[in-house]
Amino acid sequence: MNKRPTLGLSLVPILFLIFLLVINVIIYKEDASYGPNQIALLLGAFVTGVIGHFILGTKYQKMEDAIISNISKSLSAMTVLLVVGSLIGSWILSGTVPAMIYYGLKILNPTIFLPVACITCAIVSLSTGSSWSTTGTIGIALIGIGKTMGIYEGAVAGAVISGAYFGDKMSPLSDTTNLAPAVAGTDIFSHIRHMVYTSGPAIIMALIGFTVLSFFYTGSNLDVAEVDKILNVLDSNFTINLWCLLPPTIVLVMIRKKLPALPAITIGILIGFLVAIFVQGDMIERKLGAEYSIKGVYALITSVSYEGFSIDTGHKLVNKLLNRGGMSGMLNTVWLIFAAMIFGGTLEATGMLYAISESILKMVRGTGSLIGATVATCIVLNATASDQFLAIVVPGKMFRAAYEKYKLHPKNLSRALEDAGTVTSVLMPWNSGGAYNSSVLGVATLTYAPFCLFNIFSPLVSVFLGAMNLTIEKKLEEA
Repeated sequence: MNKRPTLGLSLVPILFLIFLLVINVIIYKEDASYGPNQIALLLGAFVTGVIGHFILGTKYQKMEDAIISNISKSLSAMTVLLVVGSLIGSWILSGTVPAMIYYGLKILNPTIFLPVACITCAIVSLSTGSSWSTTGTIGIALIGIGKTMGIYEGAVAGAVISGAYFGDKMSPLSDTTNLAPAVAGTDIFSHIRHMVYTSGPAIIMALIGFTVLSFFYTGSNLDVAEVDKILNVLDSNFTINLWCLLPPTIVLVMIRKKLPALPAITIGILIGFLVAIFVQGDMIERKLGAEYSIKGVYALITSVSYEGFSIDTGHKLVNKLLNRGGMSGMLNTVWLIFAAMIFGGTLEATGMLYAISESILKMVRGTGSLIGATVATCIVLNATASDQFLAIVVPGKMFRAAYEKYKLHPKNLSRALEDAGTVTSVLMPWNSGGAYNSSVLGVATLTYAPFCLFNIFSPLVSVFLGAMNLTIEKKLEEA
């Protein structure tokens, strides 16, 4: 019979994992999530298993069964992630992503630079599903433009990051937007729809804040040289028109009709490739050259699906933004989920996860405090584990049973995980998110952090709605 683990013993694997994650950040910096953290999770699972077997008397078979059960629950999400990789490649080939970037940059205005910069980055991040790619490309350009206009760099970086993280949160192409519902046990489109209630007010308040800040940080002359350069590169390599926006429009309609994620995304891929064939014919012909034929087009579509899109535009920032996608590009996140499920399975089987959750839940007195506890745990994990993925996975596994106990729909949990886990990582200098963004933007984390209005408002709105019991949906009883 299994011994009941104490809280102290249950925290040993967590502290060991945090120690490894901190070491990974020191050694690998922003690359810690591309392999080292997965190894840390597996080593954490091993330590958990050793403690469970030799101290608590947990049989190996029980731990293996829990691991297999955990992995099987996440297979649907991992499948969606792989298909999303193909969707990204398809939408770049079709000109959808380039068109959204193009139209986003067109709306730049020097008199209200900060809110427009935020909106521009939101559009780009929404279309690419990557806050890091957005800040590392368009964000760099906006920082340069802001400097030429004499706008405080901390305010510009805050606007860039706010927009990038809003788009990342609300995009079905995002790693974290797929990860959160996978851990919580819901589907991605239900998750995105539910986030509108927190992310919507947060981005509106952020835009109001940036508009007010614009009176204090007003740009004088907009040096459009860098923007024009990017626009010309996009225009010369792709056919930019409204047909390029057809794929996301159709997917949005399907989301509205509540079509399941997998068929909706698959249709989005097919529509993207059709648009590519009929709209981006010149670009495809240039890429294939002498191999331009039905066979060549099929080979291109296939390679974009599994390998991602690749092009040399002659512009480093544009290349970085567009050379991505494909199923292979999602394998790292799939590996992360896989490793996290192994770690979570061993914690569950040994009873350690229950012991930790039980200790936290003793302070919970209802729905509001449960959401508050979830948000607080995500922020603490971002501060200690130094990785936004772990700040989603670990609390997700810890609180899943508690949300079931309170008969709350799992999308409440997935929303809380993203409202805090995804967005607060960039506010901490030692976190991979903070380290990456301060590095690429050339602005210290503590300089831009007070201006990351969306990232600050998002968890606050989440806690407020939880405390007021607003937009909190109960789980329907199964017949």
